[in-house]
Amino acid sequence: MKPSTHLQAGPRRQVLRVLAAAAAAAAAGLPALAAAAPARRGPPVARIEPVTETFFGRRVTDPYRWMENPKDPDWEPFMRGQDAHARRVLGAIPGRDALEARIGELSGGTAVVYGVQSAGGRVFYQVRPAGAASFLLAVRDGLAGAERILVDPTAMKGEGGVHVSLDWWSASPDGARVVYGLSPAGSENSVLHVMEVATQRVLPLRIAGTQYASPSWLPDASGFFYSRVADPAKIGSVAYYLDGPRLLHRLGSDPKDDRVVMVRGLDPAVPVDEKEFPIVYAPRRGDHAVLQVQGGVRRENPLYVAPLADVLAGRAAWKPVCTVDDQVVDFAFDDTHLYLLSTRGADNGRVLRTPLAAASFGGAQEVVAAGPLVVESIAMARDGLYLKDLDGGYHALRKLDRQGRLAAVPLPWEGAIDSVSTNPAEDGAWLDGSGWLLPYTTFRHDPARGRTEPAGLAPPSTLDLGAYEALRLTVTARDGTKVPLSVVARKGLQRDGRNPTLVQAYGSYQISFNPSFSPRTLAFLERGGVFAVAHVRGGGEYGRRWWKAGQKLNKPNTWRDLIDCCEHLVRTRWASRSTITIQGGSAGGITVGMALTERPDLFAGVISNVGVSNALRAEFGQNGPPNIDEFGSVQDEDGLRGLLAMDATQHVRAGTRYPAVLLTIGMTDPRVEAWQGAKMVAHLQRANRSRHPVLLRVNFDAGHGLGSTRAQVDDERADELAFALWRAGRRTVA
Repeated sequence: MKPSTHLQAGPRRQVLRVLAAAAAAAAAGLPALAAAAPARRGPPVARIEPVTETFFGRRVTDPYRWMENPKDPDWEPFMRGQDAHARRVLGAIPGRDALEARIGELSGGTAVVYGVQSAGGRVFYQVRPAGAASFLLAVRDGLAGAERILVDPTAMKGEGGVHVSLDWWSASPDGARVVYGLSPAGSENSVLHVMEVATQRVLPLRIAGTQYASPSWLPDASGFFYSRVADPAKIGSVAYYLDGPRLLHRLGSDPKDDRVVMVRGLDPAVPVDEKEFPIVYAPRRGDHAVLQVQGGVRRENPLYVAPLADVLAGRAAWKPVCTVDDQVVDFAFDDTHLYLLSTRGADNGRVLRTPLAAASFGGAQEVVAAGPLVVESIAMARDGLYLKDLDGGYHALRKLDRQGRLAAVPLPWEGAIDSVSTNPAEDGAWLDGSGWLLPYTTFRHDPARGRTEPAGLAPPSTLDLGAYEALRLTVTARDGTKVPLSVVARKGLQRDGRNPTLVQAYGSYQISFNPSFSPRTLAFLERGGVFAVAHVRGGGEYGRRWWKAGQKLNKPNTWRDLIDCCEHLVRTRWASRSTITIQGGSAGGITVGMALTERPDLFAGVISNVGVSNALRAEFGQNGPPNIDEFGSVQDEDGLRGLLAMDATQHVRAGTRYPAVLLTIGMTDPRVEAWQGAKMVAHLQRANRSRHPVLLRVNFDAGHGLGSTRAQVDDERADELAFALWRAGRRTVA
C-alpha cells in the first residue's frame, strides 16, 4: 500500500491495496495487522516489500528495504506525514510551549566558548554569544585583547535559504591565516575556505568534499595538508568515504594542482585499505612529518615517519613506526621525539618515547608506566607532555616535564576535560571543562604560576545551581560487574517512585559519557525531574576493557547495563516503571532500541535521537564501511551473530505492548541514515498493541545535530523533555 495515494483511492482500489499489503506481510512472515487501514489523523503506514537474504544459513527479512532509496515516490510523503503526526501529538502536550520558552532562556542566557588554539600570539576559539543562533569563530591578539569575530555563519545562507554551520577550523602557526569548513543545513558536507586574519579577507579558494579535512599547516604557513573525498564521490553512496586522498595545498595555487601525498596504492611500502584515511601531520617546528593510517573509527592505527622536505618534494620514503597490533591509540611529537600512547599489554595505557629520526615502537623507551587510571589522550607543549586521565567518566590531568618528572596538575573542578589544547612552541595548556553542575568553562593552565584558572574568554554563568546535587552511584549488573551511574536532582528530592526520570546511555567506540552541564536539562530538574546517566559497557569510562566488554558479540552487555541501572533506580525509589524514560543518540540508538525490545515493560518512554536501529544494514550506508571495525559485518559469521543481536528492528515483536516511543531524524545526516529511524518506527507502529504513541520527528533542515542552530536544538529538546514529563504522568509540563 502506498500511503501517499491511499486517501485518493476509490473503495475498490482501496480494498485491493489493503489485500496487497496483507499478502506482502504474509510473504514476509509478518502478521497482517489492522494498521493497513490507519486512523485518519494517525501516522502514514509504510508499504511492505519484503527483501529476504541468507547469511551463513540464516534467513533475514527486511520488509522496508525500499526506504533506503531516497528517490522512492513514497519516501518523502511517508517522512512528512510521520513528522506532521509527531509534531501534532507533541505540540498538544499541555505546557509544551512554555517549556520551550524556558529552555530558550536557559540555552541563550550566557555565552559559551570552546576549542581554543593559540598561534603567533593570537588566541582563536569558537564562541556562541548570549542569544546567538550558532557558534562563531573569534580571535584575540593575546588573551587580554579585544574579541573579533572572524567567521559568522549566522550571517550566511545556503542554497534555498538554509542555515550554514562552521564545521572545523585551524589557525596557521604564525596566526596570520585560518582554514575552515562551512556546510549547509547541518549536512557536514564542508567546503574549505581560507581567511587572512588581520584583514578578514577570504581568499577565493574553495574546496568541496572536505568533511573530514583534518588540516595540518606547514611550519612556515605556506600551505597545509588536508583530506577530501575521492573524485568523483556521490553523496549517499556506500563508496562516498572510500579511497579518500591526503593532499598538499600551497597558498596561491589552483586546488586542481594540489598534489596527492598519500592514497591507497600510491606507495607499496604503505599499505592503505579502501576504508582507511591516510593523514599526514606537519610539525609545528622540526624536520619530520608523521603519517597516520586511520581505520575509520578504529582506535589503534599504524604510524610512519619521513623527513618533511622529502614529503614536500614528493620523494618521501615513509619509515614504519608501529602497526595496528601495537595498539597505539594516540600520539604527539615535537622537533625531536615522537610520543606513543599504547594499550598493548596495558589496557589503561602507557606512554613510550622514540627519536623521530629513528622512530620505532620496538625500540621506544617507556616514560609513563600503566597505572590505575586510564590515560585517555596526550598533548605536547613546550614545557612537557600533558596526559588526560580518566576514572569512570571523570578526568584528571598530569604532566611529564622535560626532565622526565611526572606530576599531577591540580584542577579547580571535578568533572570532565572535554579537550586539552597545547602548542609545542608555548608553555601550558588550554582546557575545556565541564561538570554535571559546572557550566562549560575554558581554563588556562599556567605552569609558571602553578595555577589553573578560568581564561575569561566568556562571562561566567549567572545560573544559581545551589539547589541541585550530583551523585556518583554504582550499580551491580546481573553478571556482577560494577557499573557507574550518575544522578542529578534537586537536593532533598523525595524518593517516592513518582519522579519523572530521564536516563541517558551511549556505549560505543570507547567514548565515555563524561560529566557535562546542559542548561536545557535544567528545565527538567526545575520541574522535579531526575536526570541520570548509565555509564554502560562499550563506552570508555574504564578504558579498553570497558569498551571491549560491550563490543560486537559482547554488545548485549551495553543495553543490559542500562536495564540494570534503571531497575536500580526503581528499587531505590528514585523512579518507577511509570516514570522512567530512556534516551540514546547515534550509536546509543542500539542501546535504547534493544533495551526497549528486551524490556518494554520497564519504561514509560523511549527516545532515540538519530539512532542506529537497523544495525544489519548499517555497513551499506554512506558512513557504513568506516564503522565495520566497531560493529562487525554480515560478511563474517561472528559479525552476523553480533549484528543480529543488536539490530532492534529484528527484535520488534507483533502483539507486544510497547511504551511510548519518540524517534528523531535529521534528513541531511551524513552519519546515520534517515531510514534507520524510519524503519524502526514502521516496525513499531505495525507491531504495537498498546495505546502509547510511537512518533517519528523529522528535521528536514538538520543532520546529525553537529550543525544545528540553537533554536533547532531548543525546539527538539522541548519536545523530548515534554515527552518525558508527559509519559511520567504530568498533566502539564509548564
